[in-house]
Parts: sequence; C-alpha cells; structure tokens
Amino acid sequence: MIEKNTCRIAALVVLYLLLAQASIAADPPMARSVGQTVYVPIYSHIYSGDRERPVYLAATLSIRNVQSEGAILITRVAYYNSDGKLLKNYLDAPLELPEMASIRYVVKQSDKEGGSGANFIVEWRSPRKVVPPLIESVMISTQNQQGISFSSRGRVVSERDGKSQK
Repeated sequence: MIEKNTCRIAALVVLYLLLAQASIAADPPMARSVGQTVYVPIYSHIYSGDRERPVYLAATLSIRNVQSEGAILITRVAYYNSDGKLLKNYLDAPLELPEMASIRYVVKQSDKEGGSGANFIVEWRSPRKVVPPLIESVMISTQNQQGISFSSRGRVVSERDGKSQK
C-alpha cells in the first residue's frame, strides 16, 4: 500500500515538473524594476496517502541576481509559518548581492514549524531599474530508496515606485 502511494506521489511530482517546465518556457520577458516584495511558497512538509502521512522536507530559498549590470540590495528575508506567524528574520542588515551572484537560505528537514503553508517574504531594491532577481524555492526529501523534490517560483506582491528612499 505504501509503495503504491509512493509511486502515485512520484508520478504526480513528475507531472508537476513537466508542467512547470512548460510554464517556464512561456514566461514573458521581465519588466525592469527598482524593487519588489516577493512571496515565495515553502513546504516544510506535505502529506501522502489517504491517511495524510506527513513527508518532511528540507527547503532552500534561492535568490539570484540574473543581471550583469550591477548589484541589488536584499532588504528583507522573512520566514512565516502556515498561520502567518513570523518564525525568523534572516537579515539583520541589508545585503548587497553582486551581479550574477546568488544566495541561499535553508530550512532544515528537521524544522517542522513552518508547515505545509509556510512562506518567505523577500524584499529587494536597486537605485535604478534592473531585471528582477530570480527568487524560488526547492524542496527535497529522501527516505530509504525513495525521493521527492519540487520547486516553487516567487510571486511579486508589490512593486516599489522608485520615489521612496526606504
């Protein structure tokens, strides 16, 4: 029974990844921005089977400065649980991310506080209009000879207007 459920999960993950690849290919060109607030889904666990058995996941938040025209400033990286409670602020001070550089933040597989609806809020800014960074999460778990992994892309929830000096 467990093997049948594991096969179903694996098939669903493969289907999800194929659909995700198709949507990536269809992404329109990115408009330039001076800053954004980005919501990124993170799953510290998901559920399997009719009994909703939890599968605990390690999650990595990746922020990639995809432009070669200069650094951006990461001003906030905040981790929230399924209930919207702030669990951790990852930055004590703004962080400069050089061109073509990336940074990662890891939620350990043993950290079960986030839940299946956990998320990050990432805020960034730049003194001039730039191509926005690629912000996504990758979740993974391996048990015995079974493995599961998937990714989520961040969604812009607000644009910075370029006039405020925040």
